[in-house]
Amino acid sequence: QVQLVESGGGLVQTGGSLRLSCVASGLTFSTYSMGWFRQAPGKEREFVAAINWNGAIKRYATSVKGRFTISGDNVKNTVYLQMNSLKAEDTAVYSCAATSVGLGSNAERSTVYGSWGQGTQVTVSS
Repeated sequence: QVQLVESGGGLVQTGGSLRLSCVASGLTFSTYSMGWFRQAPGKEREFVAAINWNGAIKRYATSVKGRFTISGDNVKNTVYLQMNSLKAEDTAVYSCAATSVGLGSNAERSTVYGSWGQGTQVTVSS
């Protein structure tokens, strides 16, 4: 079955950077679109970024645009989320997700994604 494993989370100061990784198995990675979502304590899960199967389409939440970059490596079956200029409000559990559906305006909808990782904690201290 599909398995997604995130890593790279941790504690960082405001203004710092982290790079999250999500390794996928059990799927043909080059035909899947991938997304990153986050959930802070007491809040609903929210969309962060997404990339389609060939990297031609990328979507970002307004709150992270210009600070976060999503990328994929079809050789390593890995999707990355480079996070720069981190803010306290970026603190959350970050999860990656996979879908065989092509991405467009639906990229931000969590229901599009059929497989999810367990998540990795990102804490930004002010």
